[in-house]
Amino acid sequence: MTFRKILAALGLTLALSPLANAVPILGGNIFVTETGNVTATYLGHTAGYTNELYLYLPSNGLGIIFNNHTTPVGTTFDLGSFTAGTELVFAIHVLNTDETFYSGDASRNADGIAHAVVDTEYSADAAYVGFEDLFGGGDRDYDDVKFSFTNIGTTEVPEPAPLALFALGLLGLGLARRKHS
Repeated sequence: MTFRKILAALGLTLALSPLANAVPILGGNIFVTETGNVTATYLGHTAGYTNELYLYLPSNGLGIIFNNHTTPVGTTFDLGSFTAGTELVFAIHVLNTDETFYSGDASRNADGIAHAVVDTEYSADAAYVGFEDLFGGGDRDYDDVKFSFTNIGTTEVPEPAPLALFALGLLGLGLARRKHS
């Protein structure tokens, strides 16, 4: 493999890496993007269990935002004003099992599994969040409580960095080539 081919492959990897962020992020943390109000819109559910959605952090005493069996689709709820950069942690309480699951990193949940998926490319002015309501991840469809928010963004949960793995591969290739010279 020539050095030009290696550079071309690296360039292609870097050029396509933003496309990876265009898909929903499992376990993504949710942050307010600009100081101001955050509004939630209920998008529906496919769950047999009854779930109540709360804003867990920052604690603000809002109580139940949506109930997936009683809230009409399209209902909006003003969560209030937040400073840019504030992390919003949402929780669903599953009434049938008395379990609670949180958005963000899997370590927040008793089963060690991420229970919310976040898609910041959902629309031009809103991000989508979907929850899974079964301990152990259930069917992992993340549509048991679905809602969108204005004025939020996300960060990915750190995973093994593909670019770092690619760089290690290049290093190994270079060392192997050097050894044969």
